[in-house]
Formats: sequence, structure tokens, C-alpha cells
Amino acid sequence: MKRRLITPTALLKIYNDLFVNRRAYTLQSMRPHPESGRHYYYRPKERASGAPLLLSEQTIADHLEGRITIGLYAINSLNQRCKWVAIDADYPTAMDDLIKLQYQLAQEHVESALEMSKRGGHLWIFLALPLLARKCRIYIYDLAQRLGVPVKGAVWLRGSKSFRNTMRFKRVRLAMPYEDLLEFIAGRSDGSGSTAPITV
Repeated sequence: MKRRLITPTALLKIYNDLFVNRRAYTLQSMRPHPESGRHYYYRPKERASGAPLLLSEQTIADHLEGRITIGLYAINSLNQRCKWVAIDADYPTAMDDLIKLQYQLAQEHVESALEMSKRGGHLWIFLALPLLARKCRIYIYDLAQRLGVPVKGAVWLRGSKSFRNTMRFKRVRLAMPYEDLLEFIAGRSDGSGSTAPITV
């Protein structure tokens, strides 16, 4: 009989403190899309009311125990601040670039954690205090530029509510938060997010 993994309450609190910016979250589909073969993320809703479900300790536990995969948003919509910055790199030599970034962060006394993914890796940068999303983006883009590591991002076009990519590369490093302010996104207010770490 397979033993079920149980997440300790203390671990749930640590995980929540590190990664959860707000109670909104996304859920990865259990089945792949029939045409693309990819698993897409969606906002889960209550069956009766249709209201979006809010992230609970049980949902986090289910994620950590491998029953589901959730996505977390980078920006707290109430104060436009982030607890973390994530760099998502999906290409064969991704870990080399992420290790380079992690080393430089350590030289600047910034804590980070490196996580392998199916196609590359994620570098999580933790903040002592939540910072404005704009300041997070300025710092990480400056760091990447100094190291010669191109990062894909988005920029708000003044006078409009549309985004365009600032840079496009064959080898993409996607930095989150992807936006400076949530209200600048046309037609939605969720903002960017990432697959929550420690998945199976």
C-alpha cells in the first residue's frame, strides 16, 4: 500500500509566508489539451455561485503532496507589491544562466532558490519586505543586463492599455512580475504568475 504524504502545518505556514501574495490562484488542468498536448491553467470557481475559489491551506497541501498543481500570482493587487521575483527559463542551457544569476545575487546578499523544471528551471528571489512590482522589475532587469542575460518582459505603452514585448529571443527568460501595475492590463486584473514551486 502506497503511503500518503502529509504536509506538516508548520511547513504550510512557511510556504504561505514565502510564496502567497494573495488568495487568488490558478489550477492546472488534469488532462492535456487534445491538440497542443499542454496542460493549461484556469481560475477554479465554485459550482453553485461561479465565484472564484480562494486559496486555502488544504489547496496548498494538495499541491505539495502532488495531487494537484497550482499557480500563484506575483503581485498583491491591494498594494501592488511582491514577496518574490521568479525567472522562468525553458531551454537546454537554462540552468547555466540561472546559476550565473544566482551567483551574482549571492554577491549582492540577495537570497534565491533554484528549482529545476521539465524544460529548464526557475530562479526564485525572496524579498525581506514586499516591494513595489516596478522596483522588482527594475532590479532584475538591471542585474540581467549586467550579466548579459536577456530577459523577456512587457512594457506599458503610455496613453494606452496594451502591452508589447520589450525583447524577444529564441532563448526566453521570463521574469515575474511581468507588469508594473495590475490596473494597466486591459480586460483583466490578475496579472502574471508562476507555477507554484515544489511540484511533483
